[in-house]
Amino acid sequence: MSAPLHIEAITGVILAGGRGSRMGGVDKGLQNFNGVPLALHTLMRLSPQVGEIMINANRNLAAYESFGVPVWPDSTGLGEYAGPLAGFLTALERVETPYLLTVPCDTPLFPQDMVARLARALAREDAEIAVAAAPEEDGQLRQQPVFCLMHAGLLESLVHFTKGGGRKIDAWTAQHKTVTVPFNQPGDNARGFFNANTLAELHQLESRQP
Repeated sequence: MSAPLHIEAITGVILAGGRGSRMGGVDKGLQNFNGVPLALHTLMRLSPQVGEIMINANRNLAAYESFGVPVWPDSTGLGEYAGPLAGFLTALERVETPYLLTVPCDTPLFPQDMVARLARALAREDAEIAVAAAPEEDGQLRQQPVFCLMHAGLLESLVHFTKGGGRKIDAWTAQHKTVTVPFNQPGDNARGFFNANTLAELHQLESRQP
């Protein structure tokens, strides 16, 4: 078992670099959730859980920079909008802490103790990667691979994987010692990992808030 991780050792990256194609091509991270842009809401929810934060975005960079944290577009040579792993790569190239935590910008209700639980599992299992798992609509517990805590030293592995054409997160994490962390405990929000792919789903999430 490794020593517990302190939040100062973890940098969080908010993944806002996608096309937003299922939202009609709008910049998903700038759509409002309860009056606050999704990416800013994510930043505020994540801030108490990590030491540093950056945003991965590929357009409207000035709008993201106004949130007060570093903003980095994809710089990986994987082509335009190459998916979440492009954001992983960009963040691993920039991170200055020993660990990196990835979160998407479109899942506004992720747990406020998520990073602590991922970090405990990573240390307990002496793993390289910890991935969240949550129940989906059918009740089955499934990995949520965009919620991923990893050692910053995995950059070379990810470069090799993506240069070989790999694009799926779980195919990459399967190459490393990975612990799956369930978020189906009493008190966990059943919709904590529900992501809003459309504006209708985003409004649905808003309407279910207390």
